[in-house]
Amino acid sequence: MTQIIKGANLPLSGEPMRVAVVRRSEGPDELRIDPAALLVAADDKVRGPEDLVFYNQPEHGGSGVRLAGSARAEGGVVADWLEIDPGRVEPDVRRIVVAASCEGATFGEVTGLYLRVVSAATGEQLALYAVEDATTETALLLGEFYRRDGGWKFRALGQGYASGLPRLAADFGFSVPGDDTAEDEREGEREDDRLPDGTVTHDAAPVHRIPEPVAAPEPAAVAVTPFDAATPSVRAAPAAPPASLVVAKSGALGHLVMPPFSAPLTRCNDLPSEMGPEFTPVEFSGRGKEDIDPGLTLPKGFVVVDVLKEDDRLIEVVTLTVRKRAWRQALISAVPQLRGVGVFHHDGHTPLRLRVETWGGGAWTIRLRPVSTLRPFDGPLEGVGPDVLAYTGGETGVRYRCQGDEKKEGFFGVNVLRRGGHQQSAFCRLDRGRGSGALPAGPRLLVVDTRGGWSMEPRQGGIGGFWTRRR
Repeated sequence: MTQIIKGANLPLSGEPMRVAVVRRSEGPDELRIDPAALLVAADDKVRGPEDLVFYNQPEHGGSGVRLAGSARAEGGVVADWLEIDPGRVEPDVRRIVVAASCEGATFGEVTGLYLRVVSAATGEQLALYAVEDATTETALLLGEFYRRDGGWKFRALGQGYASGLPRLAADFGFSVPGDDTAEDEREGEREDDRLPDGTVTHDAAPVHRIPEPVAAPEPAAVAVTPFDAATPSVRAAPAAPPASLVVAKSGALGHLVMPPFSAPLTRCNDLPSEMGPEFTPVEFSGRGKEDIDPGLTLPKGFVVVDVLKEDDRLIEVVTLTVRKRAWRQALISAVPQLRGVGVFHHDGHTPLRLRVETWGGGAWTIRLRPVSTLRPFDGPLEGVGPDVLAYTGGETGVRYRCQGDEKKEGFFGVNVLRRGGHQQSAFCRLDRGRGSGALPAGPRLLVVDTRGGWSMEPRQGGIGGFWTRRR
């Protein structure tokens, strides 16, 4: 039986092999999967950067492990191939770990993912492992070939990382000159984001033919729109000159001050129209828990939610199903004197309805507006509390800083949303301090989730020359 489950292993003959990372990929939003192999020594670390075989380094000269290209078959089946000859592997290499990274998405969005090992001479199947529990990972350890009792065996792994291939490689001992990830590891400023086993189940192993390869200080005081303590009121905001987002400098970080809702709004970024519809902003005020019907009929896309509240109680904004059940969360925060920004994805079919709830019955005001009015992330930015930014640039590295709240407590997360509502984690830490990460090419929305002051700065050229894809 060559098909095995996660954690299982089976013996191999030691003959030359070809390894396929297979999935289904169809349509205009096709996902790109990059296979990789790590050559690991007895101390469970690589001996150096040369022991990673990936898109910028497609062959390992000493051991003959190489990428062999990709191919397609009917039904949208795509296979990315590697070649491994155990007889050529250097004696110092105890394991060869086969991994994959997913650009601009997570493996939970990949359909029909599995790893297949075949004989290079006969094409006979030697091992098959279907990945059935991927969720928010952007890099996966799929399987490993390892020495045992003078021979070789294969084990199905299925372990993942939320922050991509660089973080995965760092766990295997990479130290690349100029790599900010390694630098932050040494300074103890990054949190380990290795993910627990997932819970999402996909289809079992496919049976179709695999295509062959072809070679902060307190926020500044702001004038707030008066709250209506009775029933929600709706006001259409004018669409005239540009909206002004004022940053009041105070110490190392400034504070984003949301303009009063009476301020005009207009396009501020270069997001394509398919990211979200244009519409006249609408505003609502209320108290405690209330359901809102904005009276908007909108096509599919993202919608921005601005939130104002004065107290330190928790507030949550969610979309509702046709049966008025909570569906998608747009924002949740307990930041005092909140001037926050959230976002949700509207499917374009169900009626647009929202529920706003503040614990303790506090007053609130929200505004719905188009994503075209979001601040662009095209240079250093600062803020306080939750925010949403527009990103339309290429792949880049990012330097983050989390100042924390008035209690000097941290938590700073940045999630990346692409067209269709798909989400992946770009950065996360649970305390104050600095860190670095990477962003995929736009267009994307960047969702900032934090309790206090923060800053972000793009660093051109990615997170190091070693990791930057060579086109």
